[in-house]
Amino acid sequence: MCILREIIARLRAPDGCPWDREQTPDSVRKYILEEAYELSEAIEGGDAGEVEEELGDLFFMLLFIARLYEEAAAFRLEDALERSAEKMIRRHPHIFGEAVVADAQEVVAQWQAIKARESRDRGERASALGNLPKSLPALQRAFRVGERASRVGFDWRQAGDVREKVREEEAELAEAVKAGDAAAIHDELGDYLFAAAQYSRKLGINPEEALRSAVDRFCGRFREMEARLQDAGRDMASCTHEELDSLWEAVKADQTG
Repeated sequence: MCILREIIARLRAPDGCPWDREQTPDSVRKYILEEAYELSEAIEGGDAGEVEEELGDLFFMLLFIARLYEEAAAFRLEDALERSAEKMIRRHPHIFGEAVVADAQEVVAQWQAIKARESRDRGERASALGNLPKSLPALQRAFRVGERASRVGFDWRQAGDVREKVREEEAELAEAVKAGDAAAIHDELGDYLFAAAQYSRKLGINPEEALRSAVDRFCGRFREMEARLQDAGRDMASCTHEELDSLWEAVKADQTG
């Protein structure tokens, strides 16, 4: 970590890199998110070498943004780490204190209670939903919101109940489309996707991961269609809808065995 901090200091020096010197906390936000997603993808891929590389890249961006705040005399990296350490100790009284918990579920309940107390101490109105960042992918945020609401009993009893809600929202979306009301279509489509995310949650599936897999399958099949057409000396623009549908079904059948 020390060598990275030295590199960042050199890049930000008066005679350093012009691009790095121009950066602000707001301008590098997107890079932090990109590096976090790349690390997540590396972990999912199971290649430790890739994880090592992407973890290093993410650390670099975190140290870079810490440097920007240090230069503005807002806080030091050591201050941020110390604050995090204090928070972890405070929220694990069963490890660093006298509290006793029976299992992981009780740990989560204790964590939420401590967070609520911290919010009250700051004069904030506590919520079981917490403070999930709005910048989370919307489907993931919908999943997490439903998960947190369920902890206090606000949830459907079983997956079948949510399936009926999905059908209800689908019918309302169809009515909005039929009426041609753009604002209503926008809202009803959102309600439909939110309900679908909760149905996914009740089935024990993360909807963000399920959708990502679906997109990957679509991309793989689409590229295979392109390859087959190219081998035949054709392209998609020259095909009829019927030909494309037939080719799609053929690729799908081959890939699913």
